[in-house]
Amino acid sequence: MASTIRLHVDHPLGAGQTVPLSQPQAHYLFGVMRKGTGEVVELFNGHDGTWTAEVTEAKKKAGALACIDRIAPQRNAPDVWLLFAPIKKQRTDFIVEKAAELGAARICPVVTEFTNAERVRQDRLQAHAVEAAEQCGGNFVPDVTEAAKLGSVLAEWDPSRQILFCDETRVGVADVLDGKQGGPWAILIGPEGGFSDAERARLRDLPFAHPVSLGPRILRADTAAVAALTLWQQALGDWA
Repeated sequence: MASTIRLHVDHPLGAGQTVPLSQPQAHYLFGVMRKGTGEVVELFNGHDGTWTAEVTEAKKKAGALACIDRIAPQRNAPDVWLLFAPIKKQRTDFIVEKAAELGAARICPVVTEFTNAERVRQDRLQAHAVEAAEQCGGNFVPDVTEAAKLGSVLAEWDPSRQILFCDETRVGVADVLDGKQGGPWAILIGPEGGFSDAERARLRDLPFAHPVSLGPRILRADTAAVAALTLWQQALGDWA
């Protein structure tokens, strides 16, 4: 009873469990996708795995589903966060979507000295993360935090979580992960103008922060986020 339609819900999932739909979900399922009573979709909530569910109530602005079977166990992302300086709206959306697809556990916009972007709406970016999880087949949705100043984030940082910060001034390929172990990590991507000298110096003084090059070419911030997450996942994540 597989279905191409997948919905993230904020409700417990279990055999026989009734799951109410929000108004936007009902509109999408019944108004856009033309589904009706008796049809089957997939549900996940980020905790209970992936379930098939049957439509038991289909209204224009509301609806309900009944869970049938769990078809996949819960699979959480490895413990890696993505910290990035927001850029233009569409490219910031791209970073959030790809971070969710690639398996970031948390997505944290940070404001650096050279950040040049409009106000970041946490709720909109969280919705993008949910949509990415629905489309890529995963059943884990990373939390997207409110934007915060990089200096404040570093001042309150737990030193047990290592930081891989992408430094365009370094030359060569990424080798800092060689010999490293898994565990709590974070990847930090700077703004289009790069880190300031003061930010770079502060990061290099932190014993848990490791500068890394992403190769011989300077990458756009959104490309760098994808490249860095891919490198980390291949070396220390659940791709290894």
